[in-house]
Amino acid sequence: MKFYSNLLTATALLMGTALLSCGSSNRNDNRTKEESTEEISNIQVPEFNADSAYAYVAAQTAFGPRVPNSNAHKACGEYLAKQLEKFGAKVYNQYADLMAYDGTLLKARNIIGAYNPDTRKRVLLCAHWDSRPYADEDDPQHHHTPIDGANDGASGVGVLLEIARQLQQQAPAIGIDIVFFDAEDYGTPDFYQGKHPSDSWCLGSQYWGRIPHTPDYKARFGILLDMVGAPNATFYYEYYSKETANDAMKKIWKTAESLGYGNYFVPQDGGSITDDHIYVHSFRQIPCVDIIHYDTSTNTGFVPTWHTLDDTLEHIDKSTLKAVGQTVMTVIYNEK
Repeated sequence: MKFYSNLLTATALLMGTALLSCGSSNRNDNRTKEESTEEISNIQVPEFNADSAYAYVAAQTAFGPRVPNSNAHKACGEYLAKQLEKFGAKVYNQYADLMAYDGTLLKARNIIGAYNPDTRKRVLLCAHWDSRPYADEDDPQHHHTPIDGANDGASGVGVLLEIARQLQQQAPAIGIDIVFFDAEDYGTPDFYQGKHPSDSWCLGSQYWGRIPHTPDYKARFGILLDMVGAPNATFYYEYYSKETANDAMKKIWKTAESLGYGNYFVPQDGGSITDDHIYVHSFRQIPCVDIIHYDTSTNTGFVPTWHTLDDTLEHIDKSTLKAVGQTVMTVIYNEK
C-alpha cells in the first residue's frame, strides 16, 4: 500500500479499478450538498467513549500480530465476531481461501455485523482487522517480522466496535453494516523480487465486493477507517474518495468541523491510496470515503510508525479515536 501524489498515476489507477466493476459506475451518492448540510441537525447523538474504543484496540493487540494463518489471527477473529454478536448485530462470517502475492494460501475471514438488517436505507462502516506480516518500513533485519498493527488495523476496528456498542443502546433511523475486512495488509513487499499480481492488497474487500454477505448488497455510502489512532492525526481529502464519493466526504468533513475537530479533518487535498474503499466502489458501486491519516511531514505520506515494529499501543491516542468516532456517529445518526 502506498500513497500516490502524482495525479496522472492516481487517475490511471482509478481507471484501472473501474474496469473491475460489475456494472456502470455511479460517481455520486444522490445526496446534494444542501441536503448534506441540513442533515447536521439537533438529533440526539450518543457520546462516543474513547476509553472504550482504546480498550478494544488494546484487546486486539493483546493477541499479537493478526497475520492470516496464525493462531493470533484465528483467536482475534473469534473475539471480533463475538463482540459484534454481544452488541446485538446479526453476524455474518465469510471464510475464504485467498491467494497471496507469493502463492501462499491465506485462510481469510471477513466479519460483518448488520444492524436493522431488513431496512433498505443503509450505510456501510468498515476497517481491516489483519496486521502486516512484514515490518518492511523498518530496519532491514526486521523486514520479515510481523507488526502489532495497533494503528494500521486495530484503531479502525476499535472505533467501530465502540460504535457497535452504541448502536445496540440507541438504534439510528437507518440500517448500519459494520464490516471487518481481512487480508488487506498482505500486499507485495518491496523486498520481494518474484512475479506477483498488481492487486495483491485488499484481498478481503475484493472477495466481499464479488460475493457480498447478502445478495445484491447496496448501501447509500460507505466509510472506511484506516490508521485513525495516532496522536494529532490529520485526515485530508483522499483522491479516490473525492472522485467517487465527494458528497459523502464533504458531509463527513463538515460534520467534523461543526464538532470542533477541524484540526483533525483538514479540508484540503491529500494523496491517493489503494485501499479497501476502492473495491467497495468498483465492485459494488457504493461511494466509499477513506478516512486515513495523511502525514505531510514524511516522504511516504504515512505516519512514521507505519509498517514498523513501532506500530504499537503506546502510539494510540484517545483524543484521535474520539474525534473520528464522534464524527462518524454524528453522520450516521443524522441519516434518514
